[in-house]
Amino acid sequence: MAVEHPVTVPSGDQTRIHNIGYRTYDGPRLGRSYATRSLYSQSLRGAYGLGRSVKSKVLPMLLFVVMCVPAAIMVAVAVATKAHDLPVDYTRYAIIMQAVISLYVASQAPQSVSRDLRFKTVPLYFSRPIETADYVRAKYAALASAMFILTAAPLIVLYVGALLAKLDFADQTKGFGQGLVSVALLSLLFAGIGLVIASVTPRRGFGIAAVIAVMTISYGAVSTLQAIADAQGSSSAVPWIGLFSPVTLIDGLQSAFLGASSAFPGAVGPSNGEGVVYVLAVLGLIAASYGLLMRRYKKVGL
Repeated sequence: MAVEHPVTVPSGDQTRIHNIGYRTYDGPRLGRSYATRSLYSQSLRGAYGLGRSVKSKVLPMLLFVVMCVPAAIMVAVAVATKAHDLPVDYTRYAIIMQAVISLYVASQAPQSVSRDLRFKTVPLYFSRPIETADYVRAKYAALASAMFILTAAPLIVLYVGALLAKLDFADQTKGFGQGLVSVALLSLLFAGIGLVIASVTPRRGFGIAAVIAVMTISYGAVSTLQAIADAQGSSSAVPWIGLFSPVTLIDGLQSAFLGASSAFPGAVGPSNGEGVVYVLAVLGLIAASYGLLMRRYKKVGL
């Protein structure tokens, strides 16, 4: 048999009614452009571990130092020996350090996009004013900007050192400008390829391995085939083989139009006519990378 227990009601001075409710947002609505800029800045900061844990800063900062230290050593040698020119041309520096650049792309491209895929946060981005094109542009621009900082910083060290060593101002300025154009194209190309590969898998480790494989295997295979062609007397085939690797693409383009010395076997770079094909190939790969990213994220955002 149920027994009813009296309910004690608190006295009036102890009773509180809190009507917290919901309030509408009355502040400014900054829209798509602000959201895109915010995503760009956060992605750029993340490419160097800024705003993240100390562990996340180690590798990108270490690679940045590794890129700049050889340039500082070259400047010190040029000043100490009173050389009339730098040991390495501005356009050659990134090609020499391509292994470090490839490692940076392999580590940061998955960091930029793979975690969004893994934790399924991409649809949350698209639930706001930001659209697919905004997301892709912000991520692409952020990684390309981070790579440009990585590759342009040692050129600045070389240029400042050359001026301090009182080398010819006009000659150094021209070479510095050519080097900046070269690393800008390299940054766009490498960032696009890295992001396309990283966007295929939500696993960061798989993305890192895939980017390294594409960059290193393609360069190794192309360099080997070029050496074989040159050894067999087919030097005319060397420039055409260079079309099949991102590193040799940049090498051939700058040797054809930026006055750089070629790293191809026998120092046989592409002619101006062949260089046009290199320009079209680089621009085509950049455009194709952007298009593939757009298609990929339209499917992810559904």
